Amino acid sequence: MTVDSTLPESGKKEQRTPALRVRDLAVRFGGRRDAVRAVDGVDIEVPRGTTLGIIGESGSGKSTLAKAIAGLVPVNAGTIAIAGPDGRLAPAAGSVGRAGQVQMIFQDPVLALNPGRPVWKSVVEPLVPRRLTVPGHLRDRAVELLGQVGLGPELADRRPVQMSGGQRQRVTIARAVAARAPLVMCDEPVAALDISVQAGVLRLLDEVREAFDLTYVFISHDMSSIARIADDVGVMYLGRLVEIGPVREVLQAPRHPYTQALIRAVPRVGPGARDAEIQPLEGEIPDARRPPSGCRFRTRCPFAQEICAREEPAPETVDASAADGGPVHRAACHFSREIRDGTAPRR
Repeated sequence: MTVDSTLPESGKKEQRTPALRVRDLAVRFGGRRDAVRAVDGVDIEVPRGTTLGIIGESGSGKSTLAKAIAGLVPVNAGTIAIAGPDGRLAPAAGSVGRAGQVQMIFQDPVLALNPGRPVWKSVVEPLVPRRLTVPGHLRDRAVELLGQVGLGPELADRRPVQMSGGQRQRVTIARAVAARAPLVMCDEPVAALDISVQAGVLRLLDEVREAFDLTYVFISHDMSSIARIADDVGVMYLGRLVEIGPVREVLQAPRHPYTQALIRAVPRVGPGARDAEIQPLEGEIPDARRPPSGCRFRTRCPFAQEICAREEPAPETVDASAADGGPVHRAACHFSREIRDGTAPRR
């Protein structure tokens, strides 16, 4: 499929009250001298009831960003604010107390579920934090939740190994819903599934979001998945957010060379697909311990000039689709306006 064949309408959500606000977030691993800058100064804001897709190559920092928001990895700098039941943003709770604010759907449901427990116990685990045993009276609630994700009561007592990949991922979705947390981090939730199952799980995620008024941050390396489910999309490269905006605008009219390269590398199917040239992104992602000066993408960028090595580009508004605070398209590139016009010089 082409990446824009199933794009939702930009700004389809009229309400833009933020459910999540992240400012200048930094996550580093290792010592001071050789620290890996996994996330380095990221700002995002996700309106309530919408899905923000985060896309990038392996090593771009997108999964670390999700885990930091969920409280699963320590944060070195920056702030995370999550909306409470009254809709007001407040600083995120500590890692132990954040389960009621944020839930996580992981890429591999096999690793996310306890292999020795029947799945109904895994579903209601968020309801009994810090307890080793799950009370039997919660089984009815687990069966109800499993039914809401399309799994019958006969599956409640099965072990994860007795279920298909799609069924296991539905179990993890039911568990995310159980805690009634308003914010859900979806970390590559369909990457480990057969292609025939992926569409059904994406459709389920969208239905669950609507039914329970959830807000998603959806991590993926797959443009097609982002196109299907996201309202807005952010593009990460080497720990930084290089472009963000409404999904239709970003995927149809990208303003950053990295975003353009990711889109050109998407395989296509259908009439004429064999004649469509796939243009893989050249070069390797640099060492996150020693990122390039200036623009971090400059070592792989066809538009790079002297200023790119000298100055780090600031995010620039390239298209504001709503003057009243609606979704804004921004790109961190010295030549974002020239790229729009197709006039940026090449090396």
